Amino acid sequence: MGKVTVNGDLARLGDTADPAVDEILVEGRPLPPPPDQATTVLIYKPRGVVTTLNDERGRPTVADLLPPELPRLFPVGRLDQFSEGLLLMTNDGELANRLTHPAGEIRKTYHLWVSGWQPGAEDLLRRPIVLDGCRIRPPLVRLVWQREGIAKLEITIHEGRNRQIRRMAEAARLTVTRLKRVAEGPLALGDLKPGQWRRLKEAEILALRAETHMGL
Repeated sequence: MGKVTVNGDLARLGDTADPAVDEILVEGRPLPPPPDQATTVLIYKPRGVVTTLNDERGRPTVADLLPPELPRLFPVGRLDQFSEGLLLMTNDGELANRLTHPAGEIRKTYHLWVSGWQPGAEDLLRRPIVLDGCRIRPPLVRLVWQREGIAKLEITIHEGRNRQIRRMAEAARLTVTRLKRVAEGPLALGDLKPGQWRRLKEAEILALRAETHMGL
């Protein structure tokens, strides 16, 4: 039997918990909800908000962006505190595993604003560098505009290494001034404003599953 924790504590025989209010994890993954209660939402995470459900330092969290009538949802992957843009949250552990598993290779697209720009820097960003002991796939890099040492780029990657885009920029001798995720797989941020969210449609969830290359 897999290890079960409730609100971070190891569950013992006879313990009780309420899935509506308690954080129940099986082998570190959320307890799957009944099929009719599976919920996945897309949020525009603003800068300054941390990607966690609780923060011991009292900082605003992505959980604060959702209304209380929604079931308890968990972030899928991360955006660091100073990044913004598209973030998925779900109580569907199987879907979350598909989207975060290395074999899924789901594409993610970012808009990146940098200073220290020099001609040819986009070629440095395209290099397949090694992060956390793994060689990343060459990213797709498009220069949107540049002037007087600053630039905006669009970058698409397939991994989700910790602070990957920022570390790629650092390796290219660029300073990130703003970082925004605008798409993940077939989903786009669209017209959402910072702090806004929407539910995913069933067709979007099916498209996400197909994007992971792990079968339906």
